[in-house]
Amino acid sequence: MVIAANNLALPDHTQLPDSDGTFVKNFQEHPQSILLTDSILPRLQEIHPDGYYCIGQDSGIYWRLTDPPEKGAEAPDWFYVPNVPPTLNGQFRRSYVFWQELIAPLIVLEFVSGNGEEERDKTPYKGKFWIYENIIRPPYYGIYEVKKSSVEVYQLITNHYEKMLPNSRGRYLIEPMGVELGIWQGHFMFNTEVPWLRWWDEQGNLLLTGDERAEAERQRAEAERQRAEAERQRAETERQRADTVEQENESLRERLRALGVDPDTVG
Repeated sequence: MVIAANNLALPDHTQLPDSDGTFVKNFQEHPQSILLTDSILPRLQEIHPDGYYCIGQDSGIYWRLTDPPEKGAEAPDWFYVPNVPPTLNGQFRRSYVFWQELIAPLIVLEFVSGNGEEERDKTPYKGKFWIYENIIRPPYYGIYEVKKSSVEVYQLITNHYEKMLPNSRGRYLIEPMGVELGIWQGHFMFNTEVPWLRWWDEQGNLLLTGDERAEAERQRAEAERQRAEAERQRAETERQRADTVEQENESLRERLRALGVDPDTVG
């Protein structure tokens, strides 16, 4: 980690800018971050029952002191840091200050809007790829290209990133999280079906958002209601059939009585 020579009064997250003043590059970026966060929360709550983790969405990771300060930060589109308190001194983080917290993100994700050169730039002390690989050092670095509907995932092995190979399902195992990362085609916030970066569990089941879980529960409840209604109708049909048989039997008994025959003696 690179910091100023005089580290006696290093700034914290409340003293550093929480934005570099640049525009979000496209309207899918924020929904994409929301989708990743919403669907992974139940899994992270299992991993961290104490709540000690944080998620950054287009938030700065400060790794060195510069003038202006934001030049010493990278702002991944999405990242997850395990084993850190959710707040600092009762405040939500304005940014993630590396020299204050020391723990690296487990995974960093960048959403490409251009040609991907910025996300793969290995220029020392300037390029995103170089900074992630050599300074911030998240064990996993993902580059998601919306236009190509593809994602590359790199794993930090012996101090450098190696490009991972997808599994048989075409996705990437993020083992410490117990999830797979891959591309899903569908609807989320938009009426148009487009590709999204999403999580699956290790058995290949899609991790659902809160709304998707609610809809799945609604459909399950509706299916159960329909099953119960079908059972009720079946029971009613069986009751009506039994009533019909009983009525036919009673009619037969009446005819026998009219003929002078006791139906109870007929075997």
